[in-house]
Amino acid sequence: MKNKIRILLCLCSLLLVAPVTAAERRLDAHPDRLTYKPLRFNPPQAQRHTLNNGMIVYVLEDRELPLVNVSAIFGAGSVHDPPGKAGLSDLTHRVMRTGGAGSLSGDALDNLLAFHGISCSFSAEMDMGSAHLSVLKQDLELGLDIFSRILRQPRFAEDKLQLAKDLTIEGLRSLRDNPPGYAFREFRKLLYRDNPRGNLYSALSVKGIKRSDLVDFHQRFFHPQAVMLAITGDVTTAEAIRLAGRYLGDWQAPGSPETTPPPAGRKNSAIHYVHKEIPQSVIVSGHLAPSKRDQDFYAFTVLDFILGSGGFRSRIFQEVRSARGLAYSTGSFFRARHDYGAFGAYAMTRSSATTAVLALLRDLIKDVKAKGVTPEELSWAKKSINNSFIFSFQAADQIASQQMMLEFDSLPQDFLMKYPERIDRVKAEDLQRTAGRCLKPEDAVTLVLGDEKAFDAALSTLGEVIRIEGDL
Repeated sequence: MKNKIRILLCLCSLLLVAPVTAAERRLDAHPDRLTYKPLRFNPPQAQRHTLNNGMIVYVLEDRELPLVNVSAIFGAGSVHDPPGKAGLSDLTHRVMRTGGAGSLSGDALDNLLAFHGISCSFSAEMDMGSAHLSVLKQDLELGLDIFSRILRQPRFAEDKLQLAKDLTIEGLRSLRDNPPGYAFREFRKLLYRDNPRGNLYSALSVKGIKRSDLVDFHQRFFHPQAVMLAITGDVTTAEAIRLAGRYLGDWQAPGSPETTPPPAGRKNSAIHYVHKEIPQSVIVSGHLAPSKRDQDFYAFTVLDFILGSGGFRSRIFQEVRSARGLAYSTGSFFRARHDYGAFGAYAMTRSSATTAVLALLRDLIKDVKAKGVTPEELSWAKKSINNSFIFSFQAADQIASQQMMLEFDSLPQDFLMKYPERIDRVKAEDLQRTAGRCLKPEDAVTLVLGDEKAFDAALSTLGEVIRIEGDL
C-alpha cells in the first residue's frame, strides 16, 4: 500500500513540473491574440420561383426535422396608415389572424390550429407586414390552406376587432409605466416628424377605426404583387411550388406595390423634455444615418459598433457605465433600411446624473468624430461584427427569409454574401471620413424623459429645451 502511495506521489510531482504544451499556452493567451482559420461564409441559397399570378416564392429544402416553415412579407406597414387612422395596419394584421377566414370563425380557426399544433402569426412593423406559419410535414396542406384563407379571405369579425382595439388601448395605458418604451416612442415621433413613419397610433385614433377600414386596407395592400413567400424545411422544391400554386396561384386581386418616400433629415438641436415623476431618466439622442445602399453603410456599421452597439467594450458603455457608473443601461443603435437609416445614443440613468450623462454622450460622439478610432478598436469591431453575422444564417428559414428581404428592399442578391468582406475592408480613414460626413450631434433630435426637479443641472445649460406632452 505504501509503495502505491509513493508511486502516486511521484506521478503527481512529474505532472507539476511537466513542460507547458503549445496548446496550453494558447489557452492562456488573451482572446484578442488567439489565431484561427478564417471563417468561411457559404450558406445554401434558396431557389426563387414566380407563380402564374406574379407572386414570388423562395424555397430552401431542409430535411433535418419533419417541419415546414412558411414566411411572408407584405408592403403593408404602419407607414401606410391613412391620416387620422394611425394603428390601422397593426389592427388589420392582428384581426386577419384572430377574426376568422373564409368559412371559419375566429374561434373555429383557433381550435383547428391548436388541435394540429400549427403556429400561425401576423404582425405589422413600420415599413412592412409579415406572417409566419410553422407546421408538421404531415399537416402541410392543411396549414397552407388555412394560411391562404387568412391572406385572401379574412372575415374581420366585429367582436375580434373590438377586442384587438381594447388590447391596443390598454397597451398604450401600460406604456406610461415603461419609461424606456415611452421615451423611444416619443423619440421616433420626433425623428420622423413630417413623415408617415412618425405617425404613431393613440387611443383616439384606435377608437375611430372601423371594420370597413380594415377591409379597405386589406384590399389595397394584400395582393399577389405585394406579397412574397419563403417556404423552407422538410419539403421538396417541386412540392413546395405545387402547393403554393394550388392555394395561392389562382389569387387574382388588383394592385401594385406602394412606396413611401424616405424621411428627410432636418436640423433639430433642441432638447425635447417629457415630464415624468420617476427616480430615473431616459435619454435618447439621434439623427438619420446612411442607408444600406450608401457607400458609407459598412464604415458606419463599424463606427456605431465601436461607439456603443458593441456592448461592454464600446466607448459609450466603457465611459458612461464602467468608468463613471452613471448609467445602468447605455449604448448606441444603428438601424438601416434600403433607403434610409437611423442612428442614436441612449442612456438610462438616475435623475441626479441626467444632464451630465447627456453632455457626456455628446462629447463621446464629438471625440470619435474629431480623433477617430484606434487600430485595436477597428480590428476588434470588424472581427466581432463578422463573427456574429454568420449566426443570422443558422436555420433554413433565416436564410430564405433574408434572401426574400433583399428582393423586397430592391438590394443586390449578393449583398449578404459580400457583407463580411466589405466589413473587413473598412479602414481607419474610412471611419474618419464617415464620421465627418454622417455623425451630426449638432443636428440630433434629443429626448429626455424624467423629473427635472431632481436633475443635477438644468437641461437649458446644454441648449434650447422644448417641453412636450406624450401622445398616448
